[in-house]
Amino acid sequence: MEPDIPKDHKAGYAAIIGKPNAGKSTLMNAMLGTKLSIITNKPQTTRNRVVGIFSDENAQVIFLDTPGLIDPRYGLQESMMRAVNRARNDADVIIHLIDGSRLPDVDLEMKYMSEVDIPSILVINKTDLVDRDRIEACKKMYTSRKEYVEVLETSALQGVGLTEVMEAIKKRIPLSPPYYPKDQLSEHPERFFIAEMIREQLFLQFRQEIPYSCAINIVDYSEEEEIDHIQAEIVVDRKSQKGMLIGKGGQALKKLGTAARQEIEAFLDKQVNLQLFVKVREKWRDKPGFLRSYGYE
Repeated sequence: MEPDIPKDHKAGYAAIIGKPNAGKSTLMNAMLGTKLSIITNKPQTTRNRVVGIFSDENAQVIFLDTPGLIDPRYGLQESMMRAVNRARNDADVIIHLIDGSRLPDVDLEMKYMSEVDIPSILVINKTDLVDRDRIEACKKMYTSRKEYVEVLETSALQGVGLTEVMEAIKKRIPLSPPYYPKDQLSEHPERFFIAEMIREQLFLQFRQEIPYSCAINIVDYSEEEEIDHIQAEIVVDRKSQKGMLIGKGGQALKKLGTAARQEIEAFLDKQVNLQLFVKVREKWRDKPGFLRSYGYE
């Protein structure tokens, strides 16, 4: 053990699991104090397990932000649920996050959570949007069907209840030296976050099926002292979607590229030359070869 690491130091994995739009990515970002997971108001924005690392003097918590719990209908969604399962299997503690402002699909969630024998903390999120009776009814709905080690309330967006959630996690992770350097925020490479920032803009700028039908492939990433050059493919499911993404005179793609470039420059703290191309790969969401090549296991 390194001499500057306390003997009672703790380290462990906390998987955040819940329905789409429960606020899982917002919670992880709030716990870390920085934006790692992309956030939109559309369900199923998160596709992969996103790793975020919190460290202080006495503990290191590796958060696993996961896709929302769904009944998968095609290959990509099956991959998303495998990401949830991997996070669950790796975790020392589960944060079962509930959107307190919506009528929950308890059956779907508890079908999954009933298989979890890892210590689980029920966290009711978005409590700033509902009254006390609704919060208490929500608690009862879930605690009557599963035993949780703790039940907490939070508003991740408002930063309320975060200290209590962190302390509950720290109680239940094992004594261990840190798994990562204390100044490391994630294990993902920069390419991963760049692709996610482009995909976030798809969700923000396009409606209906378009964002769900796209994958981002970083084709080339070269660094210079003053500027980084990035070439990225936006892969779509059908030819008709390509025209919609490009837009009249290329204006839609230009707008998307400008917004994504600004986000990437803020993330890298560096000037970026971003070039976007659109490619058609029909039914890629159901083809294992394409799924693997775009980072979905």
